[in-house]
Amino acid sequence: MPSIDRARAWYVDADPIHAFDHVLRVLALAERIGKAEGADLEILRAAVLLHDVSGSFPAGGRTGHHRSSAEFAREVLQQEGWPQDRIAAVMHCIRAHRFRDRSEPPATLEAQILFEADKLDVLGAIGAARTIGYSALDGQPAYAEPSERFRATGEEEPGEPHSAYHEFLFKLSRVKDLMQTPTAKALAEARHAYLAEFFDRLGAEARGER
Repeated sequence: MPSIDRARAWYVDADPIHAFDHVLRVLALAERIGKAEGADLEILRAAVLLHDVSGSFPAGGRTGHHRSSAEFAREVLQQEGWPQDRIAAVMHCIRAHRFRDRSEPPATLEAQILFEADKLDVLGAIGAARTIGYSALDGQPAYAEPSERFRATGEEEPGEPHSAYHEFLFKLSRVKDLMQTPTAKALAEARHAYLAEFFDRLGAEARGER
């Protein structure tokens, strides 16, 4: 099992949104859900520590980070002498955790829990902070009024910014409906309610209504 200290070293150059504090939050959530739902905690912990290890760097991009992180995990766990079937289980968890690529849906309890814990970290107060931070890193505003086209299709008009509020409408507002375990569903409901209220108020303040 990779240690916390060893894993921390893999994320020293990560962008602020996917840095090791994100990994530690996901680990805490995954352990909480995993214990409640009866998951294999060794596989789950290894998957969490390795899930963003490749592609968490600003220059590297994140499009295929779930696949490259899974390959990195294979190398690490082989060096530690893990059995091949357990390595494959960890790799599946990592490949299946990305929101924007559902070509390999989570097929095990551990994969589902990694997916849930990772997505819970974009909800609630942490989610508001991370989404605005990511928009700032990308040169986008915290709030811009979405076009009717975006509201209907998720596609921006030419020149339309993709603000943090756009990301809430496009992704974050749907996250709670992706939870499958009872423990994660309860956490997601509370965090979603907070995040929705936050973005409602952000829009009202941006329009001078509050």
